[in-house]
Amino acid sequence: MKTMTFQASLAAALMLTAAWLASPVSAQTQTPSAPAQSTAQPAPVAPAPAAPAVTAPAVPAPSASTAVTPVAPTAPSAAAVSTTAKPDASAGIAPAMKELSPWVMFMSADVIVKAVMIGLAFASLMTWTVFIAKSIELSVASSKLRSALKKVAETRSLAEAQMALGAKEGILPSFLTAALREARMSAGLSSDAGIKERAASSFSEIVRAEARRIRIGMGVLATIGSTSPFVGLFGTVWGIMNSFIGISKSQTTNLAVVAPGIAEALLATAIGLVAAIPAVIIYNHFSRVTKSYLELVSRASGAAGRLLSRDLDRSHGSVHSRAAE
Repeated sequence: MKTMTFQASLAAALMLTAAWLASPVSAQTQTPSAPAQSTAQPAPVAPAPAAPAVTAPAVPAPSASTAVTPVAPTAPSAAAVSTTAKPDASAGIAPAMKELSPWVMFMSADVIVKAVMIGLAFASLMTWTVFIAKSIELSVASSKLRSALKKVAETRSLAEAQMALGAKEGILPSFLTAALREARMSAGLSSDAGIKERAASSFSEIVRAEARRIRIGMGVLATIGSTSPFVGLFGTVWGIMNSFIGISKSQTTNLAVVAPGIAEALLATAIGLVAAIPAVIIYNHFSRVTKSYLELVSRASGAAGRLLSRDLDRSHGSVHSRAAE
């Protein structure tokens, strides 16, 4: 009996050892007291000879259960980590979306898009500079020419008109100077039509030169108004290309990833429109104002031509009166 009891105890110990070695490392570390409890079970079964057959299969059952139980909690822990990670990511994205502003978008834009935005901003600055400068120039020139026309309206000759205007510079004194020069150079000629024709040619040259001078800056407005939208569109296309490249690299179509790049691209188009729309409006305004000023220039040319015609008629009349005497 003692031999059978010793053999049963030895068999149970061997089976428990084999089960302990077959169990995972986590089971060994978490449940070290399981073999001690299982080894204590054969002691009360010692008087019965059939006990070893019963105790041998009963021992591995708790070891299998102890080996399986540690694996179950690992799945919920991973899910819990993933669920807790999502709010953190969304919390990190939300402030970035709130911080979007024109300056932030400009600073985070590509170098090409930045260059386009700076060029369009400079074009807008040129537009308003031309607007202020041409407004002052046209208003001063128109007021001076109107005042000069009023002064020569009652004069009878070119010399008298020059005395009324004095030594001032302007478009009307230029007409009077050209008429006097032509009359002096054509002295002794009997054809008044030739003198008037040559004087009219000089007047037309002065009018064309004044038209070119007064239209300085209009070409800049026309260029800015016609090209700024397309320059802004180029910046937009470049920015959207960079956005799509970023999407392909990040392999996500999340709006939080796509929106900043597209917003930066659209900012270039917005700046292009801001530069183009005022340029077109100001160009049309100056076209009307310039046309009104050139009409005043034509009036000044006609006034100088009439004074020249009077002088020629007066000179011929004095010659005829002397011949009659």
